[in-house]
Amino acid sequence: MRSGTALVAAAAVYFTAEFIAAAAWTNPPYSYTYHFISNLGVHGPATAFGQYMYSPLAWVMNTGFILFGLAALTGVVLLEGLSRGRRVATLATAVLLAAGSVVVALFPGSGDTGTADYHGLGAVVAFVSGNVLVILLGSSHALLGFSRRLGRALVALGIAGLASIVAYRAATSAGFLIGLAERGIIYPFLIGFILVGTALRKRGS
Repeated sequence: MRSGTALVAAAAVYFTAEFIAAAAWTNPPYSYTYHFISNLGVHGPATAFGQYMYSPLAWVMNTGFILFGLAALTGVVLLEGLSRGRRVATLATAVLLAAGSVVVALFPGSGDTGTADYHGLGAVVAFVSGNVLVILLGSSHALLGFSRRLGRALVALGIAGLASIVAYRAATSAGFLIGLAERGIIYPFLIGFILVGTALRKRGS
């Protein structure tokens, strides 16, 4: 149950922090479809990457990034039933996700010299590792004690998230629906964490 609770909490923390930070950004209103997610972690006011950034509660988003990563890592550490090889692979991926999330928070995406590269690296690591982690969890469904159907759904979510990286790059180049494409990368593994966490809680893991 502890593992499942931590994974559900990870997604809940992220969604809550995002909602609160976005709601506080009112002039002009934050757009979930246009603005980069990272803009929510930039207090500003600033302009970078062709977008105006002003997030009054940037600290909420950055705290959310950190807590999300740590909660996801905790959930994986507490998993029971994995073989040694799968546990090493899953744990290593979770460590990368947590590290990427922390780097994103510590180096906000304001475009400042000296921080942009770290922020971008942290984001890429989090994008990839989060979706790979969901795929690994889905492929380990028998060991973790949930259905093959859910396992397949998790793998599909992870693949969709990875595929969305291509759409995100295209959207960034075009300056169109950037936020929507970026959420197409992140939301699949967040949903995956909720599904896994709920399944684990039902079986008491």
